[in-house]
Amino acid sequence: MRKTGKIFEKHRTAIHGMVHCSGGGQTKVMHFVENLHVIKDNLFTTPQLFKIIQQAAGTHWKEMYNVFNMGHRMEIYCDKSEAENLIAVANSFDVEAKIVGYVENSDKKKLTLKTENGTIEY
Repeated sequence: MRKTGKIFEKHRTAIHGMVHCSGGGQTKVMHFVENLHVIKDNLFTTPQLFKIIQQAAGTHWKEMYNVFNMGHRMEIYCDKSEAENLIAVANSFDVEAKIVGYVENSDKKKLTLKTENGTIEY
């Protein structure tokens, strides 16, 4: 069974949304929310490859996080009480997983990244 299939097998009702962070990087989630503030304050360490691209191109980190996934893969949106169960499924496939942030109600769509390269808002 595929990794995401295993998650859906037992945790379907716990999942409020999923986003694959490609073609829009860390900001892709903004295409799927309204009146929510997504705060990602515990991202994975940025792989060296993206640091090399940023330095070579002189691109601002805000654009880097908007274009590239920065080493971050699939996001699953769920209640915090279910997160550890989903992380355990990922770990059973030797996929590193962790809680990378949280979501709050807002009067508009907003994303805040608290990264090793500073805080960035969209």
